[in-house]
Amino acid sequence: MQRRRRGFTFLEIMLVVLIIGILFSIVGPQLMHKSGKARIQATKAQMGNIETALSMYEMEVGNFPTTAEGLKALFERPSDVSEDLWDGPYLKRKAGLRDAWKREFVYECPGEHNKDSFDLYSIGKDNKPGTEHDITNWEEEEETF
Repeated sequence: MQRRRRGFTFLEIMLVVLIIGILFSIVGPQLMHKSGKARIQATKAQMGNIETALSMYEMEVGNFPTTAEGLKALFERPSDVSEDLWDGPYLKRKAGLRDAWKREFVYECPGEHNKDSFDLYSIGKDNKPGTEHDITNWEEEEETF
């Protein structure tokens, strides 16, 4: 006597879908959280690379690029800088001037927070300046009451 297999029942399929949904609701947020942390770490690492390049520029030229010259000065010699002083490019790729969200870093010199050098920051995942999501090269001061 031969038995015929008819496939899965609707109830079995719904049970599998329910199990997959439960697993995703548990694992999904953890994966998204790890992805967010990885982007923050990548942005911080890229900021470190830019800071190193800016320090090299400053050692050779004698000052940091102005806000108007911007980070472009790491790739192209500013017109007011002598050819014998500028030994760039100081970064290998222009793509290195973007954060993990593919937005350009904000550079200000002299800085509002680092008055003797420069401010460098990313507006972070929320794409809004001045929020807790900003990634900066300065320490935020604690509010005291």
